Amino acid sequence: MIEMKQLRKKYITGKVEFEALRGIDLNVTSGEFIAVVGPSGSGKSTLMNIMGCLDVPTSGEYLLEGQQVNKMSSNRLADIRNRKVGFVFQAFNLLPYATAYENVEVPLLFARINGRRRRQRINELLDQVGLSDKAPNKPTELSGGEMQRVAIARALANEPDLILADEPTGNLDSKSGGEIVDIFCGLWKAGKTVIIITHDVSIAKRTQRIVRLKDGAVESNGYEL
Repeated sequence: MIEMKQLRKKYITGKVEFEALRGIDLNVTSGEFIAVVGPSGSGKSTLMNIMGCLDVPTSGEYLLEGQQVNKMSSNRLADIRNRKVGFVFQAFNLLPYATAYENVEVPLLFARINGRRRRQRINELLDQVGLSDKAPNKPTELSGGEMQRVAIARALANEPDLILADEPTGNLDSKSGGEIVDIFCGLWKAGKTVIIITHDVSIAKRTQRIVRLKDGAVESNGYEL
């Protein structure tokens, strides 16, 4: 699904240059469950942003399902993000004024799914994450774990093959965090490719493979921390 060859990302602010990624070589097979770990500043979030077509590399190659992402137009990248990738973030990134139902609806509106099918899909997703009874609730009326469940339902709206989660349990207690990881495990078992960025060793150990970054490079790419 993912091929990265000598991927580099450099940021330039005035006269200051910072190379966040330094020659990443990484392959991800469809259906894998992977944890990306490493200290702060190791390049984890930059890597995820490129994987999810939120950013493009400075040099090197990134192929997503055989398509060379770094040569795509911004419109094409946006289309890929909406159709092929589901994002889950530490801060949930829910619309504060919208209900759980409306938050899940957003990507379906962008995809121009018709009203009847849209309602059916939203109800299916909220049921899948155990929140059928919370559809009319706004984020302020939900717990942290419930907000993250809404975020997962939203990420799944357009049936993406790739799920990217950046510290998805970082704002949750251990019980809620464990329940969120259970959902990701279920998605993987259902055939999704799931990549989680995490500092939590217990979460990383539940995945199939652990990719460890250090100073913008892959330090290890195996099955042990």
